[in-house]
Amino acid sequence: NLEVGRRSACLPPALSPALPPRARARAAAMPKNKLGGNKAKRAKADAQKVKKELEFKEDGQEYGQVQRMLGNGRCEVQCFDGTKRLCHIRGKMRKKVWVNQGDIVLVSLRDFQDEKGDIIVKYTSDEARNLKTYGELPDNVRINETDVMDGELSEDGVEFDESGGVNLDDI
Repeated sequence: NLEVGRRSACLPPALSPALPPRARARAAAMPKNKLGGNKAKRAKADAQKVKKELEFKEDGQEYGQVQRMLGNGRCEVQCFDGTKRLCHIRGKMRKKVWVNQGDIVLVSLRDFQDEKGDIIVKYTSDEARNLKTYGELPDNVRINETDVMDGELSEDGVEFDESGGVNLDDI
């Protein structure tokens, strides 16, 4: 009942008579991929978020908020001791932990350069709220906001004027 030219619908492809014997043995030995490509294999390890312990500052470290990203793993951080520092994202965090503008970070200070530091921990918004309730962060810190800070001008140069003569109710 089996035709030699076409694969039979009732036999699995590994046992199909159209395949040569060597290919049939190799196809029978390979496991069936149920997940997808390499991206699915890579994402599997990331899906399990491990609940890590909240890391507090020690001497030689300071909390700060990222003001702006400068590129090349560097950013401008406003530390909560009042100093604005040029900080470098440590190598262990690069391409694994994404640091964005407005994030609360832990900065390791340098003894020989006060205006520079290294970002060693990025706090999630939940962890930052916990730090605020523990009294580690000042009360005026805004968490999860990337808005322009008070007194700072936006860099796009667009200004809106109320006296433009357009009434939105008429539109």
